[in-house]
Amino acid sequence: MSKQIETWRGAFGSAYIARNEVAPEVVQAKTFAWAQAFRALAGAMPRSILEVGANIGLNLRAIKLLCPANLFAVEPNAIARQRLVDDNVVPLDHVRDGSAADLPFDTRSMDLVFTSTVLIHVPPDELPRACQEIYRVSRRYVLCNEYFSDKPISIEYRGHNDLLFKQDFGAFWLDNFPDLRLVDYGFFWRRAAAMDNTTWWLFEKMGPGSEVAYQTETQVRR
Repeated sequence: MSKQIETWRGAFGSAYIARNEVAPEVVQAKTFAWAQAFRALAGAMPRSILEVGANIGLNLRAIKLLCPANLFAVEPNAIARQRLVDDNVVPLDHVRDGSAADLPFDTRSMDLVFTSTVLIHVPPDELPRACQEIYRVSRRYVLCNEYFSDKPISIEYRGHNDLLFKQDFGAFWLDNFPDLRLVDYGFFWRRAAAMDNTTWWLFEKMGPGSEVAYQTETQVRR
């Protein structure tokens, strides 16, 4: 297990929860923000959504107001996982202990898999593995919302020098997964979105059989 994951499992991760408690105005702002990112999904709304690094589910609480998808969460911090269940954000059997580098879900089991300021905390040498896992679990869509930088940089984060890494994550996804198609991208402004200034990218898997498989499974579920 990486040093970074151990940090988020412990007191440092629990302190993050205290700094980001649930407030109605925060959920409202996040709902407005995620509605912008989900516009391109109209007519093909995912039936299952996994957030990798969900914490107490501020993003999932907002997304729950936008679509009736089955929501799932992976989160390394035990206190955060319990909050997800206690607050009825996701059912108990939809919450898993884990990290982006080792997702406890079957291949192509989720219509959409997303991160929101989570890949920034993955060390560069572990990023390919984390993105490969996200790609593996996604059936159709990958959504990435992270800090942006033209050039890869590491910056100090609350006294730590190895916990925050910025780069062009959109380019990283496209360069390493050539069958992904860019569906849309945009910017979440801190004053309106109740999250730090971040760039988001929505990708669709276009490999052999991907779209056909999704459409077939959707028809069966109907």
